[in-house]
Order: sequence, then C-alpha cells, then structure tokens
Amino acid sequence: MGDKAHAHPGAAGRATAADHPASVRNVVLVGHSGSGKTTLVEALALTAGAVNRAGRVEDGGTVSDYDEIEHRQQRSVQLSLVPVDWEGYKINILDTPGYADFVGELRAGLRAADAALFVVSASDGVDGSTRMVWEECAAVGMPRAIVVTHLESARADFEEMTRICAEAFGGDDPDAVLPLYLPLRGPEAPDGHAPVTGLIGLLTQRLFDYASGERREAEPGPELRQLIEDARNRLIEGIIAESEDETLMDRYLGGEEIDLKTLVQDLERAVARGTFFPVLAAAPAAEGARQGLGTVELLELVTGGFPTPLERPAPSVTTPDGTARAVEACDPDGPLLAEVVKTASDPYVGRVSLVRVFSGTLRPDATVHVSGHGLTDRGHEDHDVDERIGTLSAPFGKQQRALTHCIAGDLASVAKLNRAETGDTLSAKDDPLLMEPWRMPDPLLPLAIEAHSKADEDKLSQGLGRLVAEDPTMRLEQNPATHQVVLWCLGEAHADVALERLRNRYGVQVDVVPHKVSLRETFAGTSSGRGRHVKQSGGHGQFAICEIEVEPLPNGSGIEFVDKVIGGAVPRQFIPSVEKGVRAQAARGVAAGYPLIDVRVTLRDGKAHSVDSSDAAFQTAGALALREAAADARIHLLEPVAEVSVLVGDDYVGAVMSDLSGRRGRVVGTEQAGGGRTLVRAEVPEIEIGRYAVDLRSISHGTARFDRHYARHEPMPQQIAERIRERTPDS
Repeated sequence: MGDKAHAHPGAAGRATAADHPASVRNVVLVGHSGSGKTTLVEALALTAGAVNRAGRVEDGGTVSDYDEIEHRQQRSVQLSLVPVDWEGYKINILDTPGYADFVGELRAGLRAADAALFVVSASDGVDGSTRMVWEECAAVGMPRAIVVTHLESARADFEEMTRICAEAFGGDDPDAVLPLYLPLRGPEAPDGHAPVTGLIGLLTQRLFDYASGERREAEPGPELRQLIEDARNRLIEGIIAESEDETLMDRYLGGEEIDLKTLVQDLERAVARGTFFPVLAAAPAAEGARQGLGTVELLELVTGGFPTPLERPAPSVTTPDGTARAVEACDPDGPLLAEVVKTASDPYVGRVSLVRVFSGTLRPDATVHVSGHGLTDRGHEDHDVDERIGTLSAPFGKQQRALTHCIAGDLASVAKLNRAETGDTLSAKDDPLLMEPWRMPDPLLPLAIEAHSKADEDKLSQGLGRLVAEDPTMRLEQNPATHQVVLWCLGEAHADVALERLRNRYGVQVDVVPHKVSLRETFAGTSSGRGRHVKQSGGHGQFAICEIEVEPLPNGSGIEFVDKVIGGAVPRQFIPSVEKGVRAQAARGVAAGYPLIDVRVTLRDGKAHSVDSSDAAFQTAGALALREAAADARIHLLEPVAEVSVLVGDDYVGAVMSDLSGRRGRVVGTEQAGGGRTLVRAEVPEIEIGRYAVDLRSISHGTARFDRHYARHEPMPQQIAERIRERTPDS
C-alpha cells in the first residue's frame, strides 16, 4: 500500500473509460470548509500526471479554473469529479463542499463513492459536522482513511492531531486509527518554523523525501530509529488485531518477526472492510515541484487499500410499480442500472447529469428509461419516461473528455437528459428499474420570494423548476394560505446560492420578502349576529335577513354550519346561500384578515321577500351576520405550533433548552440518544423558528440537527396578537 517502495509513478494522467470494475476506485473527500480538500485534489491530479503544474492541464487549459477565485467559490458549494489514472487504475475523486448548507452535495458524493477520505486540518482539528459524517459512514460500513493537511501551520502537531482523530473517530477502539507514516521536518526557517519535507514509512522503515519536489527514497538515520520503532510496534499491533489470521497475534507476541508482505496484505484487507482507519499526511507541491508531500502515499492507499466497486452491494432495487428486483452487484454485462447523483445546467450543452453506473454498461446515444421518486413535496415530479442520452464524457473541471462507454462501477457525465433529475434511476427501456433513494436532509429555512418585474414573473416558474431539478435538498412551496412562493433551504449560504443561480444562470431577478406563517382566527366565546341586506333601487331589490349564533369548537374542527330555522323563516333554497356567505367571510377573516376556524355557526332565524330575496342577497346577509357576531366577541388570533425534535450533543443541551424557552417553546421531554447526544422534544410557535436552522447551528457549533412537524394552531399571547393586528391594514 502506501509503503510500496517506488519513486516514480507508472502509467498516469487524465482518466479514460475503464474496462473492468476491478480497475476503478471511487473515493469521496470529506471535511469542513477550509480543511484543504480542493488543494489536495489539485495535488493528487498533479502527482498522477493529469496536470503538468498546479492548476494547469497538459494542453495549457485549467483544471476547473483553479486559479480563478470565482470558480473556487463555485466549487466550494457543489460536488465535483476529477478522474485520474494511476498505475493502471482509474480513480474518480469526488470533492464535496465543506459548508453544512450543502450537505446534499456531500450525501450525493457518499452515494457515488465506495470509500471516503476524511481531510482534517492540523491547525483547526475535527469539527462536529465532520464527526457526524463519520458516523453516517460507519453506519453503512464505508471504508475510511484520514488525511492531515496544513502541516505547514505554526500550530500544526501531527502527533497531537493523530490523537484527536483517534479520540473522535476511533470510538471504542482508538487503536483502529493509527498513522502509516510520520512527517519529517527539515531545518528551521528564520521564523523558527521547521517545514515538513518528508515522510517516514512505519512498515518499510524507509524515508520518503519530498524536499526536491519529487519523491525520493532513502535510509532513515539512526537518530530516527527509536521514533520509528515505538510507532511501528503500535501500528503492527493494530493491524494484527484486525487480521483474519487468529494465530498472527500469538506469533507476534512470541517474538516472531511478521513478514512485511503479510502486514501490508492484512492492512489492505482491514481498510477495505472498514475496520481499520489509517492516518496519513499531505501537503501541496511547492512552485515548480512535480509532487506534493504524501500524494504518492495517498494514491497507493486508494488503489491498494480501498475496495473496488465489485465489493459494494447494489442498493435496493424495484420495478417502477414497487416489485422487488434482484440485481447482481457491478456486472458490466448485467441489466443497466445507473443513478443520477448530480444535475447541472450548462449554458452551451444544456442539462448535464453526473451518473454512477451500478450494473450494465452505459453507451452514447442509447435510449434509456428514466424513473424517479418525485418528492412532490419539494417541487419534483415523478418520472417514468424514455429518453435518448447524448454524449458520455469524463469531466475535468470545465472540460469534458468523450468516453466510448461507462461500465458498472464507473462514473460519467451524460448530456441531454432533459427530464432526469438528481436521484433518478436510469435503466434499459425494456427493463425499467428504480433504485431506493438516498436520504435527503430536510430544508428548514424558508426564503419567500417575489418576481422583481413582469418580465421576471414570466420566467420565474421555469427558473424555479430548473433550480429544484438540480438540487433535491431544496423544497419549492406555493403556500395556498399565505399566497407566497417559498424556497425552503438548508441555510443562509444555500439561500444565497439559490438567488445567485436564479439571477445569473436563469436570468430571473427576484425580491426577498418577509416569510409569513399561516395565522388563523377563532371565537373565544359564544356570540350572536344579525345580517341585514335590504336594498331597493328600482326593479327587483335585494332582501335578506338572517340571525346566527357562533360558538367555539375544539382544535381541528374547522367550520361547522347548522340549520335550526323554524317555520320556514328562511326558505330552504336560501339556506345553502347563507352557509356559502358565512364560509366565504370565514375564509377572509373577521378581525385581522386571517381565516376563521374551529367554530360552529348556527342559523336560527331570518326573513325573506317573495320577490326581492335571492341567492346573492342571502350570501351577503350571511357574511354580514358573521362580521356582526365577531364585532361583539373576543377573537383569538391563532398561530401554528410545531413539534420540534433537536438531536444535540450533551454539552449543548442546556443552551438549546434555554434558547427554545426564549422562543416561547415548551420542552416536553428529553431522552438519551447514545454517542453523547440527547434528543430534546419541544413545542414551539412557528413564528419563532423561521431562522432556527441558522441559529441552532450557531448555538451547537454545527453539531445539532432538528426536524419540525406541524402540531396545531393555538391562541397567540394577547400582546403579540395586538402588534400583528396593528400591522394589518384591514384590522
């Protein structure tokens, strides 16, 4: 693996189509923003020969314009793929955003990959969100390794960082998180800082010197022997503890020297099984250098220790009608089964889909069946259509290299899938299949928008449709109660990117307006009202009188209309007219302009005229009667209350509960959730949690998550209700 002693890569460079799943490695880079993921991708591409200097491809173009700040910012919020060739292997490197707002892109990367490389900054440590992703990977048994970056920082301490990683990621077995190499520092610079110039391989006991800009192998000096021996013994014990050979530990403890080849093989197996998690170090190449420190070791780890796509079980598969279907994992000759893991719009070629093939072989110009789960609550439609795909290509920044095919286990960009969205399944048109979707985070930050002009209004619907097609973590709502168009996002950065894409990509300018919650009104007690609508103005007049009684009902009862007219005071044909007028007025509200709910309206008496009474007259009388009853009654303004569940680390439980109380919330219970976390359940008025997705992240330092569900409407405190009535023009 990383200790294979060679100084120069073999066949390397820009990736082409793979011919067998065993030669493919799919690895996703995970880490918080600023941990150095994108810089590491550049360094790996340089070492693999995909670029001839940092940020440049061989033909003089750019690697996704790494030298442009604007494009760096764009890459920081979306999943990107950089495929490279290394010693006969095709490595698909998936770079994910570090911002918590773009966890949907991260989940897509985890779905497309077979192993994860956790990038940790030596100067910043391990944050809470990175720990949570580690737990997600552990839950599904995904193989993982750790890369420590920013070793050039004055505060960098590799030994301490390894200890922190073992504590954060090791769980009950910290000896499963151990370094394969120790960084070697060169002479101190004038500022007193000694740069890292090489690595010491603990298994081979060899020194890999990067000081010249290329990896050179040497014999470590005697002054390093004790340092190597202590760390090497611990590493060997950790590897043997995970070995499938139960006799190995006894032999080792008995003083037997374990063969290096056996140790490397056991290490590779343990990494591929997801039971051992090696720690490595990396740094970008210096100006003019060919290789960044630790990049050869990383590429060797990926090709030697990470599993092939053949070792990954296929996700659950059904036919579109829900019938379970067994599909052999990663068979290039099997039925076509692929998944869209990312959707993007290109101004020149239209919609481009990044696809992971799980079975079969995808070819250009083939007709495929597109199946989708929809997620109608997020503005996505169900898909069940045939489409002809365009070209296949291997993306490399903004450039695309045409591919002749994409086999099971590989990834490719597919052009002209106009109906396919992120999460959709591609299969053969005569054998349609549907894959179980991956779990999407629920967007909980509302962004209410309005078209800026009439021209924008005409383009808004299409722009929003394209936006949500690209991003299934975004939910589009057209609220019938508040008549607002609302984009539900994961956070402020997510919302900012959505607005930027609407403006620059789809040419739609929108204005952000305050988000409204669906307030309601109800009667606090029983009241009566008389509606009199009498007009005479030549010809047929208008005559209708009705008397009603209104009384409150339990929560969730809606509007109940009861007819108790005696003696035909209101003719039978006009009683539905009274009810229609009452319900129309209830929908408009009776105090502050919000719909009236949870009351019983009883029609008790009235008068009619043989000529001048009509349906319209009694509708008007019914509405007037309800308004008069409201004028003489105390009206409660009702606000929606949400059931909120917060999963938070034990260290922040007090802060979370205090914050919920400050939002007029009622904590209804707590329970231990394991892993040092607590589940806090509360009921909180929705008007108080509009920005809770942002505030909770701040309170918990990014370690908490929550969900919310509508519970009921209940009376709002009088002083808050009065402030809202004062802001209502019709009140």
